[in-house]
Amino acid sequence: MKSFIFAFKQAIPVLFPYLFIGIAFGVLMDEAGYTAGWSFISGLFIYAGSMQIVMVSLLTAGASLSTIALMTFFVNARHIFYGLAFIDRFRKMGRKYPYMVVTLTDEVYSIFCNMQYPEDVDARQSDFYLTLILHLVWILSCVAGALFGQLIPYDLTGIEFSATAFFITVCMNQWKSMNTHGPAIIGLISAVVFYFILGPSQFILPALTLSVLVLIMVKSRLTDAQKKPPVQECKQVSIDGVEEITYEY
Repeated sequence: MKSFIFAFKQAIPVLFPYLFIGIAFGVLMDEAGYTAGWSFISGLFIYAGSMQIVMVSLLTAGASLSTIALMTFFVNARHIFYGLAFIDRFRKMGRKYPYMVVTLTDEVYSIFCNMQYPEDVDARQSDFYLTLILHLVWILSCVAGALFGQLIPYDLTGIEFSATAFFITVCMNQWKSMNTHGPAIIGLISAVVFYFILGPSQFILPALTLSVLVLIMVKSRLTDAQKKPPVQECKQVSIDGVEEITYEY
């Protein structure tokens, strides 16, 4: 029970983006003429927010399944890169291993990178509960959007930006918690360069590839920098005969 409660608390920042974007997807599916059953199947098996929204446009345009599958691969190919870091971790979970691989989304990856497990919490159970909670929320929100989206009296245009806002928050949190900012800077430079070279629709995969190659080459330096403790200085200040000790990090 403690593991579930811990996992739920970690999932809270992602619940609302998943809820809003899932509802938006369900509304789009309903407007495209697809029943709630299709929204349920999409949320259960595809489980990719941006790709599911793109898929609606492809379906309404009459695109073939092979075209949709190829597009899905390129849009979600980034999962291959950061998924490699969790292969050994997920293999130790036995029969849950395939499910953990399928449900490793961008948001779950970001949470895993920052999770600090209390001593009385089972880390593997917490990982499983986290992915399960978010997956169920996504499925339910997709179905809810298809069933009740037309009853919502608000314009949902732009609601998908909630995911972008979440990523910005996670990025800032990781920036503050890391001793070295090398990986973030390398990723930023790669993204900016390929964005201007290839455009907004094709820059992600090449940028990720270059970032991984550079990080592999400088891995030892970054690892050493990350292990170093923050710089600490101790100063004694005498004010009216009273000694004060201040610490700077």
